[in-house]
Amino acid sequence: MLQRHGLAFVLSGPSGSGKTSLCRAARDQLPGLTYSVSHTTRSPRPGEVDGEHYHFVDEERFEAMIAAGELLEWAEVYRHRYGTARATVLSLLQAGRDVILDLDIQGSLALRAAYPHTRLLFVLPPSRTVLEERLRGRRTDPGTEIDHRLSKALVELEALDKFDYFVENDEFARALQEVGAIVSAERQAVSHLVEPTPTVRLLFGGSHGQSHS
Repeated sequence: MLQRHGLAFVLSGPSGSGKTSLCRAARDQLPGLTYSVSHTTRSPRPGEVDGEHYHFVDEERFEAMIAAGELLEWAEVYRHRYGTARATVLSLLQAGRDVILDLDIQGSLALRAAYPHTRLLFVLPPSRTVLEERLRGRRTDPGTEIDHRLSKALVELEALDKFDYFVENDEFARALQEVGAIVSAERQAVSHLVEPTPTVRLLFGGSHGQSHS
């Protein structure tokens, strides 16, 4: 049997698109997916739990992680920094486990550059009006911050062509079903299989893997 690389599925999109909720629902409902919890320097929102939603750290600790090369990728988003722990993610992927992550645009592209077996899914709100309603409905950010996020969302949409898939999050259940279909299809592909081991090459007839009757 061929060895298998784990796949990294990254959900990205504007703040308020629902990517984080989709990511966690996919982890809970799709078998074999491990959710990677990011580190962040921002303060917890009401109801968020350290180690479950994010690893909340201060600027000094985050700087130390960067200096030590502990982060696979990191980016500054809305004046706060977010990063993905290198050791945790790569150990899972190298063991053949599939990982699902919730990253911003910068982080998504950085992860794919570092790990080619990465599939990027862009989560779209159905309209600007709905996006604004979702952001204002959170009641966790001041009005100026919401305006900043809306302006940034228009810029982020320009990155659509760099993504492998896009999912319109109009009806949550349907969007989650689309994510599941993408995960299933990618798992059945062969592009993420590792080169055969020497033992496999020997069993199947040399380096070309030809079978003999």
